[in-house]
Amino acid sequence: MDNKSKAETYIGFVIRTGKFRIGANASATLKRAELMIVCSSASDNTKKEAEKLARKFGCKLLEPIKKTLDELTHRENAKVMAITDKSLSNAILSNSEEDFIARN
Repeated sequence: MDNKSKAETYIGFVIRTGKFRIGANASATLKRAELMIVCSSASDNTKKEAEKLARKFGCKLLEPIKKTLDELTHRENAKVMAITDKSLSNAILSNSEEDFIARN
């Protein structure tokens, strides 16, 4: 039995509904994002870029502490993720205390 957290399950919903972008450059092309996630294994530059994007969108920036973003999204080398769905972002935020730390 895969022991997924609620936040991880919601990230799965985000991926199935396609309401996300992976990568700092892809995320930067969005008009808005409700939540940003940056991988703990990302470079300092990538983390700074994610923080800049979170400020631009006026949204929270989370960093997973138990799994990498690759593991959460099943996408290789995923370092930054922008989530565009408001209700799923809120669901992830309200269930994120055990698996994520807020970076902003």
